[in-house]
Amino acid sequence: MEAELLFRKREGLSETAFIEMVIWWVPAPVRGSAHSFKYRLALVSEDICVLRYDNEAGKSDHKHVGKREMTYHFIDLATLQADFWKDVATWRAGQCEP
Repeated sequence: MEAELLFRKREGLSETAFIEMVIWWVPAPVRGSAHSFKYRLALVSEDICVLRYDNEAGKSDHKHVGKREMTYHFIDLATLQADFWKDVATWRAGQCEP
C-alpha cells in the first residue's frame, strides 16, 4: 500500500506571509514516530520559515521556532493542527516566538 495524501493547504496571511500544511497517511510510521502520519506544517514570512512542525525520518515529531528545534508530543491530527494555529496566532499578534 502506498502513502495517501490526506490534506494539503496553502493560505496567504498577508502580502509577505503564508502557511502551508501537508499531511500524509503512511502505511508504516516514519522512523522515529509512533503513528501513521507524515506531516509538515509551516509558517513562512518574507521567504523565511519562522515556524514548522514536522516529523522527518529519524528526528521524530518536533517543531522549529526560528532557529530552535524542540520535541513535539504528537497526540492526534486535530491537536497537531490546533497547536500549529495557536503558534501562528501568537506570531501574528506580534510575538516573534510562539
